[in-house]
Amino acid sequence: MRKPVVDYRQFRFSKLNDPQFSHLKLLLGWVIYFSMYFLTENLIPSEKCIVVHGHLDDLIPFCEWFVIPYVFWYLLIVITLLYFVLYNIQGFVQFQTYIIVTQVVAMIIYILIPNRQDLRPEVFPRENFLTDIISFLYTFDTNTNVCPSLHVAYSLGIASIWIKEKDVSRWWKAFVIIAVVFICLSTAFIKQHSVVDAYVAIPVCILAECIAFKKPAKLWAKFKRKTA
Repeated sequence: MRKPVVDYRQFRFSKLNDPQFSHLKLLLGWVIYFSMYFLTENLIPSEKCIVVHGHLDDLIPFCEWFVIPYVFWYLLIVITLLYFVLYNIQGFVQFQTYIIVTQVVAMIIYILIPNRQDLRPEVFPRENFLTDIISFLYTFDTNTNVCPSLHVAYSLGIASIWIKEKDVSRWWKAFVIIAVVFICLSTAFIKQHSVVDAYVAIPVCILAECIAFKKPAKLWAKFKRKTA
């Protein structure tokens, strides 16, 4: 079994500022983001949100099968974070920096330009287990604050970091790329996002890519000097 690069058995919250554990502070970005997301969801009424809609949205049919890659996205995020925090600290810092940049930019847009989509079907064309899952998703993953799509933004970041990883097989990289393509498509096919949300996510991803894979390299060099 592959040995983690950091012995997390030694971790204590009092050691969070130690060089070998300081990268874990980046996980606080998730706490801050979810706190802000909760506030914006509850303080910005839906009627004050701009409706996002594109021509392609009317051409894409609802297809409940796409909920499978849509839900797999959650697991893929966890797998990615766990792998890199265990086996590639530089990659973890880069990926988490990428995530934080997309979260900050998206939250600024959500606050300054509140938006929503009205694409969800009032009645599902079919009733089955998959539509039950989608109905459940609709209850907590609302139709507001959708543009840019973080489902798309995170997915492109996941693909980027795995493509750069040297210690995994080409088969896994190919699997991740295919999964990311289907995840991005799923946002439109289960009517969780407008196609416009995906378009807007692209420049956000480019910004995050530029920041995440330059500055973290310097942080990693500093980390190695301290732990050498």
